[in-house]
Amino acid sequence: MNAAKMLESLGGLLASGGVEVVDCSGVLGPETPILQLPPDFAKNTPKVEIHKISEYDEDGPFFAWNWLKLGEHSGTHFDAPHHWITGRDYADGYTDTLDVQRLIAPVNVIDRSAEVAENPDFLLTAEDVKAWEEEHGAIGAGEWVVLRSDWDKRAGDEAAFLNTDETGPHSPGPTPDCIEYLLSKKIVGWGSQCIGTDAGQAGGMDPPYPAHNMLHRDDCFGLASLANLDRLPPKGAILIAAPLKIARGTGSPIRALALVPRG
Repeated sequence: MNAAKMLESLGGLLASGGVEVVDCSGVLGPETPILQLPPDFAKNTPKVEIHKISEYDEDGPFFAWNWLKLGEHSGTHFDAPHHWITGRDYADGYTDTLDVQRLIAPVNVIDRSAEVAENPDFLLTAEDVKAWEEEHGAIGAGEWVVLRSDWDKRAGDEAAFLNTDETGPHSPGPTPDCIEYLLSKKIVGWGSQCIGTDAGQAGGMDPPYPAHNMLHRDDCFGLASLANLDRLPPKGAILIAAPLKIARGTGSPIRALALVPRG
């Protein structure tokens, strides 16, 4: 089947409901959990604010609209290479310069929700990924890989979502060897259901914050605070993760959507 026929077929499946569109995004608003840096950093991302301009009233009798205050890395969001020091030299490393062809790709969903329920500091290793490939098939070049932890079930409680104590944050994520292995497969990016793409205790790894450090070193992307990954199969879905075209943007909130064949 040629490309035109394939797109026509996809359009028909979308229209008929043969392909389901799954929303993989959390709600973006004042209650959205926001990452807070340690006190020794001067600035933090503010909480999301939504301010009404008008709603069919004296400020605008025929229209409703709002203005927003939010950080680039708020809620379900996209990390561009320029977000991390290892990706600072990529000319295409901003949200307004990246190659949009890469944003829509097959997604591999590695489910470790049971392990995370037992241990919030669960770490996904390269061996875990290889074992998953033995069961579900190889991860291909240009594909997304996401960790299903069901951490999005905590999103209504910021304290539970950030899960921080005197030793720091506790949430699942990848080991350095996991990210290196995935990059050897030429993935387009890695995604998490937690506040960031790294594990909560990733600052103590070598290198620290391996998902940020290595992904952006290789001009790859990160996705954080994804939702509803329990509605995706291990393989067979397409993930659309498009950031806003912010001038020299280091990232952006997104509406992540997955195309999932019914049945």
